[in-house]
Amino acid sequence: MNDILKLIQQRQSTRVPFDPGHPVKKEDLKQIIEAGRWAPTAHNMQNFGIVVIDDRDVLKKIGKIKTGISEEFIRENYEQLSFSEKELLQKKVGILGTMFPPEWRDMSKLDEVIRNSPPSSLDQTIRNSPTLLIVLYDPRKRAPASEGDVLGMFSLGCVMENMWLMAQALGIGFMIMSVFSGAHVEKELKRILNIPEYMKIAYAVRLGYPVVTPKYLRVRRDMEAFTHYNRYGNMGLD
Repeated sequence: MNDILKLIQQRQSTRVPFDPGHPVKKEDLKQIIEAGRWAPTAHNMQNFGIVVIDDRDVLKKIGKIKTGISEEFIRENYEQLSFSEKELLQKKVGILGTMFPPEWRDMSKLDEVIRNSPPSSLDQTIRNSPTLLIVLYDPRKRAPASEGDVLGMFSLGCVMENMWLMAQALGIGFMIMSVFSGAHVEKELKRILNIPEYMKIAYAVRLGYPVVTPKYLRVRRDMEAFTHYNRYGNMGLD
């Protein structure tokens, strides 16, 4: 049990570039997908599909897809940032602002940044990953009596976590890329990968081996800050 908890605690988003010359072995890919296969899904609907991409020509085509800066993301992201490790350790939620470009850290210049930023390409997001997983959502497999298919969304999160923990156990870098579910990117990916129109892209994953060892300050709230014992407001388990 301690090994499982340690694996969970070590799991992290690998935001650094990967080595394009170090491919992920098929045997390891199969283990990662097998872990996703056994994820719990609402009513066992198994509402997902996975497109595995390691063909360099296909990766190049995907990397050329243009995408822009999301003003909504930058504005809401700013509220979650800490600008020093000391601040992050005090908040115990959110992430360090140093993970983002310096121009994103000054709200007074945000309008100028958005106005002057040219479209970028997915190359900058993929960052030399030798393997991508495109996780698809099949809305036809909707969990019953679930408004907005909230339970179906939970299921996709379970698939994500299972695959992430297996990748961590195998020493393979793993990073979720939500930009792949954006309307324009999704349209282009469906064209390139021949994905049926009824399928939706939930998220994508970049897999690979980091060129440098990622080091992030990772924080979590204390258990007593969110655990209520027998009644709400009775904090902790003591």
